[in-house]
Amino acid sequence: SPGPSNMAIMGVAMGQGRLPALVLAAGIMTGSMIWAVLAATGVSTLLAAYANALTAIKIGGALYLLYLAVKSARSAFKPDPDETRQERGPIDYRRLYWRGLMLHLTNPKSILAWIAIMSLGLKSDAPGATAMAIIAGCAMIGLATFGGYALVFSALPMVRLYQKARRWIEATLALFFGFAGLRLLLSRV
Repeated sequence: SPGPSNMAIMGVAMGQGRLPALVLAAGIMTGSMIWAVLAATGVSTLLAAYANALTAIKIGGALYLLYLAVKSARSAFKPDPDETRQERGPIDYRRLYWRGLMLHLTNPKSILAWIAIMSLGLKSDAPGATAMAIIAGCAMIGLATFGGYALVFSALPMVRLYQKARRWIEATLALFFGFAGLRLLLSRV
């Protein structure tokens, strides 16, 4: 099932278009690759050993998801714009990229997933190229997944669906992000 990163890409793709969704996906992929390299070098294992660091990341991630929930809820209650996407003003691509990056870097499940991937794929006698092969393979899967969501949900039929159901979609995203944020805040890591 889609997580917060996929839901964010879907919302941006339908609401702002293909390029903004791809920029958001690039930020998410950058975050994923940062965790991949840290897991491969053993740094994320240290994070897992120090519960306080992981707890701080968990709280930061939960607060960020709650922020996205509030932002989506506000958008759901805004009146429908009469203008098209191009008439809304310039899109801040840097902000979209950072939003994707922060969404993934503050997700403790990403850290734990990369630790699990590396612990399964890397044995003590594994050659150095093994870690790079794992990272490259996961990068290709991530690009296909996140880029695929950006491409599919920015297609004209999806954009039209979004325009018709914008309030419901934004409200659903608000509920999803809110639920995910609260669940993360209340969970044990």
